[in-house]
Amino acid sequence: MSSSRILVVDDEADIRGLLSEILTEEGYEVEVAPDAAAARRACARQQPDLVLLDIWMPDTDGITLLREWSEKNLLKFPVVMLSGHGTVETAVEATRLGASDFVEKPLSIAKLLRTVERALESGRRRRQAQRTLIPSLVSPVGKSRLMQRLREQVQQVAAHNAPVLFIGEPGTGREAFARYMHSLGPHAAGPFVAVTCASLDDATAAARLRGVETAGREQAGFYAQADGGTLFFAGLEDLSAGAQRALLADLEQGSWQREGGSSRTPFNARLVAAAKPGHDSAASGLRRELLAHLEVITIRVPPLREYAEDVPDLLQHYVDRLVDEEGLPFRRFSVAAQNRLRNYPWPGNVHELRNLVQRALIIGGAEEIKLDEIEQQLATQQTPDEPLVKQDLLALPLREAREQFERAYLLQQLMLCNGKVGLLAKRVGMERTHLYRKLRSLGVDFRQITED
Repeated sequence: MSSSRILVVDDEADIRGLLSEILTEEGYEVEVAPDAAAARRACARQQPDLVLLDIWMPDTDGITLLREWSEKNLLKFPVVMLSGHGTVETAVEATRLGASDFVEKPLSIAKLLRTVERALESGRRRRQAQRTLIPSLVSPVGKSRLMQRLREQVQQVAAHNAPVLFIGEPGTGREAFARYMHSLGPHAAGPFVAVTCASLDDATAAARLRGVETAGREQAGFYAQADGGTLFFAGLEDLSAGAQRALLADLEQGSWQREGGSSRTPFNARLVAAAKPGHDSAASGLRRELLAHLEVITIRVPPLREYAEDVPDLLQHYVDRLVDEEGLPFRRFSVAAQNRLRNYPWPGNVHELRNLVQRALIIGGAEEIKLDEIEQQLATQQTPDEPLVKQDLLALPLREAREQFERAYLLQQLMLCNGKVGLLAKRVGMERTHLYRKLRSLGVDFRQITED
């Protein structure tokens, strides 16, 4: 965890210098501002953990600045007021506007340090409480029309108790939307229990879902843990045959019984699941009877490349979140870097974006994350075997991008033609001899595709 950052706002240079020296020696990171305008700029660049704010300053006094922060909902940090000749009325007004404490000049170093420590601890407790209570209520990030419609769709179905299946590529935030829906629904006060379907093997699935009862002692399973809340199945296509049998039997009866128990308990949890596109194909192995129970309502969560205009907002969201939750140093993305990332195909979707932000903050460097740093990060993420729509052709020189596009395009077309070059020639509108030369130059072996 990085040291706490304190902003000292005082028009007296001697006071600013003294406070900066004392607090720096105590291990704090200190920034100073001589007036309200400089304080506004400092807070806009990076939110402090604490502000020491002088009341009597030229231009804009401390009370007025505190009122401005409070009215604009910018008071995300504790504020300790400094004054050499304050009144009771001034102290009351400062407290009413959100000030944490009041320190009189001339300053007592011991009292100042105790006040700073108390205020910082109060701020940490408030942020922790916000992280505990608020995230499930926060609407998913994005101003695009696509995300607005998706939020509206989730809000519309949240009030009902019907099972919902979220369809989307891995990393698109399917569980985040499930949690958002849970927070808006009638079971919001209950638990949200997430089950990773790949972890339910045939041997233990029934016991883990239903729980176990032996010698009068009960061990709660996922059904009981989610009682009164939401039971979320992540990666439905990974559900084993045995787990499917157990779940389907319980859903058809509308109740469940602990392994070794003698009485049945009705379901009292909303069922929500997430699956990849193609989950309903024969290759997925999912039983259609089970899907009939779980996809009463289906919501598609789009890949990030379909709402790329929201990438700048997502970058800022994860910077703020990681700085707050993990104490990572603040950095911001330059306009050029943001524009580059708007045009990146994001094969790993929102999860990949979060990882990129986290790497940038951990590695550190200048406050501004420039385009060359982003290009270096993306260069290590190249995955040439990804489907064409997910390949980052913008990172390549024109010739290489054209060759990669042609190779991916012809490979996928050839597979659709079952490896038959004659059919491929008709499909892509090329003369067969020229097509053979093109395939050889690109290293595409159509005979191997035929064998596969």
